[in-house]
Amino acid sequence: MRWVYKHRLIILRRLLQSALILLYAEAHIWGWKILEGDLGSSLLMGTIPLADPFAVVQMSIAGALLGIDVLIGAAIIALFYAIIGGRGFCAWVCPINIVTDIANGLRRMLRINEVEHRVVISRGLRYWILGISLALSALFGVAAFELISPIGILNRGLIVGIGFGGAVIVGVFLFDLFGIKNGFCGHLCPLGGFYSLIGRFSVIRVKHNQEQCTQCMKCTNICPEKPVLHMIGKRSEFVAMGECTNCGRCVEVCDDEALNFEIRLLSKQSKE
Repeated sequence: MRWVYKHRLIILRRLLQSALILLYAEAHIWGWKILEGDLGSSLLMGTIPLADPFAVVQMSIAGALLGIDVLIGAAIIALFYAIIGGRGFCAWVCPINIVTDIANGLRRMLRINEVEHRVVISRGLRYWILGISLALSALFGVAAFELISPIGILNRGLIVGIGFGGAVIVGVFLFDLFGIKNGFCGHLCPLGGFYSLIGRFSVIRVKHNQEQCTQCMKCTNICPEKPVLHMIGKRSEFVAMGECTNCGRCVEVCDDEALNFEIRLLSKQSKE
């Protein structure tokens, strides 16, 4: 039971990711009306539209005429992550997260983390790729990133069959394993950059309690976005950077219980 408690959040993440894949697949196979479509565009309970806001932005810039249901769906998802989830999509929903987590687990087992010191890529590159994706969408009249998105390729592949798109997924896996630690999600993915921007002020955040911290640094070792934990051992405060994925791995590995999820607004009110 202690092992389950220490891994409770990653277990919940995997259950949610698996449940979403199952629901999408069953809608395709059996016609279930719970969750139809894919991560790009869905219909919840046959009524509520959901859509990837970044894909919608690309399509809008490309000049596509979008239906009101697509715009409403994008607004629902964008508001959810802007207010509640932050960059939670990356850790709790995105199927590529499973691939990169496996790669990073193998990096630790094989002790090949030193490779990252020979190859340096700025984490800000994802924002450049985001901007380039929008520029190319406007220039060529297509949703540029969606054409090559490993997220969409894997999501659709798990629903209807992976096909040749599997080569892209293998490429992401090998890049994270032998290239840069957390390479794709932490440095390249424009969707992660997009959610970092819109979720910068979301209310559910990890909070660090400096008084309980023994500076073991297990949290920074496991964190896929190390810069967000700059306050560890220095001061008590929320993880405020939008790049935090809210994955909760830092919470799970902290034996001092110096890190926990809290609601920012409620925390402020309690101090007043």
